[in-house]
Amino acid sequence: GPPLWVVRDADSTVYLFGTVHVLRPGTAWGSDKVDAAFASASDVWVEIANQDDQAAVMPVIQQHGVDPSRPLSSILTPEDFAAFDKVAQANGATGAALDAYRPWLAAFLISMSPATNAGYRPDAGADKTLMDRARAEGKTLHGFETADIQVRLIAGMSEEAQIAYLNHYVRNGDGVVANLDQTVAAWLKGDAAEVGRLNRLSTRDVHEDIHRAALIVRNADWTDQIETMMKGSGAAFVAVGAAHLADQDSVIDMLKARGYTVERL
Repeated sequence: GPPLWVVRDADSTVYLFGTVHVLRPGTAWGSDKVDAAFASASDVWVEIANQDDQAAVMPVIQQHGVDPSRPLSSILTPEDFAAFDKVAQANGATGAALDAYRPWLAAFLISMSPATNAGYRPDAGADKTLMDRARAEGKTLHGFETADIQVRLIAGMSEEAQIAYLNHYVRNGDGVVANLDQTVAAWLKGDAAEVGRLNRLSTRDVHEDIHRAALIVRNADWTDQIETMMKGSGAAFVAVGAAHLADQDSVIDMLKARGYTVERL
């Protein structure tokens, strides 16, 4: 099943579970070992605890994702903007309608549409399922970060990286669903190395800044917080995107570098 790790000391246990944020409804991914680890934990940690709160998320996206003073048509080559316009039209919009969007947000929008059209849903994702279970069972739910922190990191990438990110999805839109299908298949088999490789196709392989913003900076912060958990006592269950645990510069790599023993269950 999906990969699960654990870090232990004399009085603390932290389980590390790699998730996939969007799944097709009905995808069976649970396992006895995950259920047992989750049941033993009093606290559950996810990337963003209030991810369902659109009232909190949308103003952040509006603030950092729209800039009419620097439209896409002014920073993309004419050929790249024409290609973007074609993809936007295939998704029910136009390049002109999205012209004021920053490249990172435009990339996000066109990358999500193929997955949604193929039946993938955030509500069916492992994160949402585990968050709902945590609330139903009265566990304390924590977020490693806020939507503001997450968006600022992505929006803070160099414009060069943002343009590379957008052009990647414009040119490889047909491969989004195939990549996601392969990622889910590898995740269900517990093939962490393959999950990491597939993630790099749309992060580090596109531009180093994407890898830094999406993984390195966030993983370092989360590792600090996990280290604080280890200084306390009790059991916690961490559920974050599998790439944060399986890819290069992972939370697991960072914990090991600090002297912790991380065991794959």
